[in-house]
Amino acid sequence: MIERRNLVIGGLLLALVGSTLWLAQRSTRISPDYTPIEHRPDYYLEGVDTTLMDLQGMPSQRLVTERMTHYADDDSTELLSPYLTLYDLERPPWRIHSETGWLSGDGEVLLLQGAVKIDRSAAPGVRPLHLRTRDLRVQPRQNYLETDAPVEARSQQDRIDARGMQIWYRQPIRIKLLANVRGRYEVNP
Repeated sequence: MIERRNLVIGGLLLALVGSTLWLAQRSTRISPDYTPIEHRPDYYLEGVDTTLMDLQGMPSQRLVTERMTHYADDDSTELLSPYLTLYDLERPPWRIHSETGWLSGDGEVLLLQGAVKIDRSAAPGVRPLHLRTRDLRVQPRQNYLETDAPVEARSQQDRIDARGMQIWYRQPIRIKLLANVRGRYEVNP
């Protein structure tokens, strides 16, 4: 009785494995009328200058780029020499420039690739800030920037070097340096 039950269970398992292999093989066949979408541009723009406004009609972000190339398969966009300005009504804007960039189809992630420069001018109660790094990830809807690369920060005569950085660039502004932080601060008498 037990031997017969094991034989039936074994037969059912064998049939299940066989049907699974058959379905897997059948689903991997490509029909003759199927054409996969290639990762190639469907359009490009040169000399792009676009400004995103906030709900009050004030500038929130501005993107200037030499060339913007869009890809239909993943709705992503590649940027050549992008220059991003992030506005803050109460303080000077953050100005960010990189060699190249990549924007996700949903606009949630902007990767600024290669050498990246971040600058913010001085204003009453605000010191100037100049940052140099590489490969910056921008999440505009979260008002957030990050990198794992070395960072060089300058503000007047002060200097900080670190590896990795996170910036929340809207009020309250926070900058978090992640590792190997070294600083030099000048005291003026």
